[in-house]
Amino acid sequence: MHGSIFVFLKRYIESTYDYSTWVKLMESTGIDRISYQMQEMYPTRELTQIIGAVSSLSGNQAHEVQEQFGAFLVPDLLMIYKKYVLPEWTTYDLLLHAESNMHGAVRSQDTRTTPPILSVNKVSSRLLVIDYHSRRRMASVGIGIVKGIAAYFNESDKVTVSSITSPDAERVQLRVEFGE
Repeated sequence: MHGSIFVFLKRYIESTYDYSTWVKLMESTGIDRISYQMQEMYPTRELTQIIGAVSSLSGNQAHEVQEQFGAFLVPDLLMIYKKYVLPEWTTYDLLLHAESNMHGAVRSQDTRTTPPILSVNKVSSRLLVIDYHSRRRMASVGIGIVKGIAAYFNESDKVTVSSITSPDAERVQLRVEFGE
């Protein structure tokens, strides 16, 4: 997995808890490094171990930690990929273009990366169904990202995200509804 995810996870943990919590989590997982480099690649199992440790610490389920982390990622992701987001877009528009614009940019910038494959189906002007495919089985991060995007656009009260299938599966369908 790309190092940027680990760097952001560390930032999430430090902002939610503190720096010493990050060090303690790394010790408790048996991972023998304290930091990650943005442009390096690391085993996905390390991310899973760290999230499991945060889950134990917080008392939240791993999927809840993943969702919170996904929401936390949004401001940084939108800053990094702002040139792919049009100023007039809403949550709905960004989700429709996420695969071609943002994930396409990620894949072209570093061919080692494998972001989830998104197939966004426009059911109506008030409903999108996202087919989220990733061998990492971390669709809850994607749910958090969708919720974080809605918060970014001040649309949290209008956007409802639910998983149609188990968020722990390799292929997950997300239902994103838009109210008035």
